Amino acid sequence: MKREKAQVFEGVLSVVVNALLFAVKLWVGLFTGSVALMADAWHTMSDSLTSIFVVIAAKLAAKKPDKEHPFGHGRWELVASLLVAFILAVIGYEFLSDSISRFQSRESVSYGTIAIVITIASIAVKEVLAQYAFYLGRKHDNAVISADGWHHRTDSLSSVIVLIGILVTRFVDGLWWMDSVLGAFCALAIFLAAFKIMTQAITKILGEEPKQELIDAISREVKQLLGTDLELHHFHLHNYVSHQELTLHVMLDKALSIKNGHDTATLIENMVKEKFNIDATIHIEPLDEQK
Repeated sequence: MKREKAQVFEGVLSVVVNALLFAVKLWVGLFTGSVALMADAWHTMSDSLTSIFVVIAAKLAAKKPDKEHPFGHGRWELVASLLVAFILAVIGYEFLSDSISRFQSRESVSYGTIAIVITIASIAVKEVLAQYAFYLGRKHDNAVISADGWHHRTDSLSSVIVLIGILVTRFVDGLWWMDSVLGAFCALAIFLAAFKIMTQAITKILGEEPKQELIDAISREVKQLLGTDLELHHFHLHNYVSHQELTLHVMLDKALSIKNGHDTATLIENMVKEKFNIDATIHIEPLDEQK
């Protein structure tokens, strides 16, 4: 499954499943009058809304480079991730406000068996969706699919908290505050997911220091290619999602001709593209010059 198709498929699957879960969970929340269950339902619905961004971002990111965007449109995926984080933060704030209001008014809720059954089913379905999204995100190195996976995971975790609270209230009397506390926990789970998604996207937008594993792997390949160690340094990775740009400095013997230096740089650039699928640009420095 290609990158764009994987993203679209995951997004459409998420929209359909979450819409069905939302309808069932909202009905249970309205039936019991539980703010926690209704918050959990809207958290699920927010998955559908953000998954729409996943599909839209896939289409935009798949556009080929043009004059205005010579590095392509892959960063639309990161923009979509930021939108997902923003929506999550807004939803979390609304649920936290509702929970505080319910706590101040000392409202209590009586849960039924149907609430337990639906909550358990929701946990199972959302965790399956989360694992599938994480799998596709890793396979295609796709930030927005992974972000959607975290959204599924937080929905599953918030449902676990709700389930624990429901079970406790069935055996302990006088816990009028339980529903409000559960709603607040759901809101905090949403805030945590928003923070993780936002920091991951911002890191890629601002530019990343390549991982040491990548630097070491490139150095080994250069030694194998040229039969000698070269002074490689000043690595910088620019992530455009649909492709990556790597810049680095290489120190060569100053006695080499410009053509020999250019040929060496071209060999390394071609190797990096072939072995690591990264577009490299190399700056040549004389060997006796300071790094």
